[in-house]
Amino acid sequence: MFTSSEAFSSFSVDDIDKAKRFYGETLGLSVTEGMMGNLEVRLGNGAQLFIYVKPDHVPASFTVLNFMTDDVEKTVDELNARGVTTKIYGDADLADMPPNDEKGIMRDEEDRAQIAWFTDPAANVLAVVAESM
Repeated sequence: MFTSSEAFSSFSVDDIDKAKRFYGETLGLSVTEGMMGNLEVRLGNGAQLFIYVKPDHVPASFTVLNFMTDDVEKTVDELNARGVTTKIYGDADLADMPPNDEKGIMRDEEDRAQIAWFTDPAANVLAVVAESM
């Protein structure tokens, strides 16, 4: 039914201006204002993300967006240099997973699976993930 249909993801924020600055300036994505002041974000693969303001916004308690990278460590360093905190979980928060290091990068035993989580200004959880996962 949807094999030839394009799809997009969406989630809410509590402050559309902060979201626009974060996704556009901090993360360097293409952000345009859409209908009714909402944001349309173009990701590197051409996919679209729709971000809308919701006055009673509650941050998602799960990862809403994953960014693939060939070098998690380098990407985390770049995020940290832009003021983004990537160590948002303590080891107790990830009790069923390998521990994360001082930068917040979790690695499996073979160092193939690497992931680091961070939040947007509305406290939605995002992640940077190794392409080899």
